[in-house]
Amino acid sequence: MKKPVRRAIAALALAASCLATSTLATSASAQVAGVPVPAQTCQRTCLETFVNRYLAAMAAHKVDPELFAANVRFTENGIELPFGNEGLWATASGVGQYKLYVPDIETQQVAFLGTVKETASSSATGAARPPELVGLALRLRIEGGKITEVEQIAARPDRAIGGAAVTGSSNPFPATGEAVEKMGAPAPIFSQAIPEKERMSRAELIAVGNAYFEGLQRNDGKGYYPFTDDCIRFENGMDVLLGRDGKRKTCKAQFENDLKGTVTGIRDRRFVAVDRERGIVFAFGFFDHRPINWTWQLGELFKIEKGQISRIEAIFIRGPYGINSGWSTYKQGRSEEIQDVR
Repeated sequence: MKKPVRRAIAALALAASCLATSTLATSASAQVAGVPVPAQTCQRTCLETFVNRYLAAMAAHKVDPELFAANVRFTENGIELPFGNEGLWATASGVGQYKLYVPDIETQQVAFLGTVKETASSSATGAARPPELVGLALRLRIEGGKITEVEQIAARPDRAIGGAAVTGSSNPFPATGEAVEKMGAPAPIFSQAIPEKERMSRAELIAVGNAYFEGLQRNDGKGYYPFTDDCIRFENGMDVLLGRDGKRKTCKAQFENDLKGTVTGIRDRRFVAVDRERGIVFAFGFFDHRPINWTWQLGELFKIEKGQISRIEAIFIRGPYGINSGWSTYKQGRSEEIQDVR
């Protein structure tokens, strides 16, 4: 890592450690990536399996008491709902092919970007629509061998009530679920381990992810943008660096030229999963566009190598202006400070 980058990351990490809100402290008798964790901790494969079991249970509409805690808490798109029969739990009909996991062994949480199939109806009494793909950003917390918290963003295709066709949409992009599914499989870089001597601390990885948010909000094109030269950004399954003319931009050039003044604030920044071994950090957050009263609600992950972001993927939806996650206090939901969710 170059000295200027190292100094910048160290400063950001110090700020992150001062500002971050953490909610869990544990005693430990083992280590993962140099971090002490309880010996009985669920490891990478175990946490990823919980995601698979969760998706299968949701598609089957089966709340298995062996899988879920009795008091499991559930939100979808920022709204707390009864668990087991609302949101995707009422309409999911299968699991998609795209699956990108971010297990956090230290905190026993796991984040996920992927797709599920949803069979919705055109109305309360109407016929079911054909199954449609839905983009999914997900966080699970595991305690005592069971899922205790479920947080998900479901990016559904545009639909009309009553079975009428959707008309007048200004969205030039394909439905999120379809676009994410067409990506096929996560890029190989996400499964590549960072050499042990180059692995960054939890605070450092969060600081780099947060630098992305800091650079994007109120952007004047002159900020600190820690991108590799070959950085790639995918949003809702679309390669946003590839122009309509077929020419590819760089992440840095896009921030310096095309994204100036776009986002007026990024708040409720909840970093919910950190994979130190592979250099990946996953966050939920909200992008506000105050002049038009518009909020994007998103789950976003960053692959980080030597203090720089090399790959970004996000799934997002438009939410009511000013909404928060359903997991934050009002003050946290309005804040632009880091929350390290443990």
